[in-house]
Amino acid sequence: MSKRAQGYLYLTLAMITVGSTVVASRIVASGLPPFTATALRFAIALPLFLVLMRMTRTSWPILAPKDWALLFVQAGAGSVGYTTLLISGLRYTSATDAGVIIGTLPVVSATFAIAVLRERPRPAVVLAIALAAGGVLAIVARSHAGSTHSLIGNTLIFGAVICESLFILLNKRLHTPVAPLALSTLMTAFGLAVAATAACFEMPWAHPASSRAVAAIAYYALVPTVGGFVLWYAGAAKVSGAEAALFTAVAPVTAVVLAALLLGEPVGPGQIIGIGCVLLAVLSLGASGRKAQKRVES
Repeated sequence: MSKRAQGYLYLTLAMITVGSTVVASRIVASGLPPFTATALRFAIALPLFLVLMRMTRTSWPILAPKDWALLFVQAGAGSVGYTTLLISGLRYTSATDAGVIIGTLPVVSATFAIAVLRERPRPAVVLAIALAAGGVLAIVARSHAGSTHSLIGNTLIFGAVICESLFILLNKRLHTPVAPLALSTLMTAFGLAVAATAACFEMPWAHPASSRAVAAIAYYALVPTVGGFVLWYAGAAKVSGAEAALFTAVAPVTAVVLAALLLGEPVGPGQIIGIGCVLLAVLSLGASGRKAQKRVES
């Protein structure tokens, strides 16, 4: 197998694990409070990240106080905000709807970069934004409270996407670049501190935890959080950044397929239209980035 083919395989597997977090979060939502589940996820993942740092001899970053504060805000928004909103939203809406909405992350991040960082939008980015918006509208248009297509639930899921986009945006504001493994470890440690503090108000000791939910959050911590990180960066090291971006389209498809297979959720016309629009949006965004990279290299 060629180096590029290996990269494609690793990136595909990484995005499959990301897509599976939607199904895992759906199971967690039925048996654990959101902040308690998030704290447990980070408590399981943190020792493994520390071991990886030791094995790879990754050093801790030396940062200014403002950058440390920025990292803490990143953890609160991207790590804690994303996970808790995803779990909370899945109490009300279906995993298939959530999979479609989560798939808009690359496009929402590009929109934030245009709005906040004043980046000039390429025509392909504008098209991707329109397609992603159409995909979400295909889901939201038939959402109504009290069903598996809840507007409240879908709004919470989209809030999770915004939190993750803020994480990406804030990362661009760091004055000193941080190695990916060190960044993930710090996000996990800070996220644990924030989530554990908030979890105290949920009083988890007063409510028996579902063994199925605990198993799902353990899977979330071990496979997508740590395993997904290793697979993604192993794959990204073998291909270009623009090529790697294309593989983010695998995550929403995986979420929808697994929701149908493992949870028995129906996939209706609105969700098919939604996932189609989101896939076209992500692929057009990635293809545009690939062309731009080739122009720079030439």
